[in-house]
Amino acid sequence: MSLPPEPLPTRPAPVRLFPLGDAAIVLEFGTDISAETHQAIQAVRSYLTQHPVEGQRELVPAFTTLTLYYDPWRLSDNGRYQPYERLAETIRQLLPAALATAVATEEILVEIPVCYGGAFGPDLEAVAAHTGLSCEEVVARHSAPEYLVHMIGFAPGFPYLGGLDARLATPRRPQPRPLVPAGAVGIAGAQTGIYSLPTPGGWQLIGRTPLRLFNPDWAQPSRLQAGQRLRFVPISEAEFKQLQRHES
Repeated sequence: MSLPPEPLPTRPAPVRLFPLGDAAIVLEFGTDISAETHQAIQAVRSYLTQHPVEGQRELVPAFTTLTLYYDPWRLSDNGRYQPYERLAETIRQLLPAALATAVATEEILVEIPVCYGGAFGPDLEAVAAHTGLSCEEVVARHSAPEYLVHMIGFAPGFPYLGGLDARLATPRRPQPRPLVPAGAVGIAGAQTGIYSLPTPGGWQLIGRTPLRLFNPDWAQPSRLQAGQRLRFVPISEAEFKQLQRHES
């Protein structure tokens, strides 16, 4: 199916609808990555979670989009209806009410302890050299802001964060590492994030948290959730080891 995106005259974001294959519909909230866009996405996600549409299976938020996966058979009515068109019309009708709840979104601040530099942050000096800052300034600037968790992706529990100090922007490593440990905190371009599981990766590693970000045995497997705010708290190596013992 190839249909053009449908513009919707809604606020606070101009939302477009378009199909993704034959079992998903994408809601695009503009093209800017911002707190306002994120708030609108979370408001619609929350509304659809509480008031699911017919055939709804899963909601996947991203930086500027919310993808709704659905069961096309539930919407076809023995071939009488086109599932995408039927679902798009339903969403058009509920979207204004869903967006109106955006102002009620309440964000949660989570503190993430990080041991910077040394064996925990082998690329801290490289980031300092690239930015023209001292290692101490890099740590101070990285731990100063409150970051917004825009989405969880790449690996289970991996948070994509908004709010990195522009002075800290550093390109990825030219050669990715075959294995990055869980808890590693890195910078890639204008983004910062935390590796939730041991995976290959090319981000510049400046520190590491002893906290476990993902555990499939937890009631909520991901420690962090989209919509939360996050602050990095510098800790010593001794504090890292102490907290790590509590996590194991």
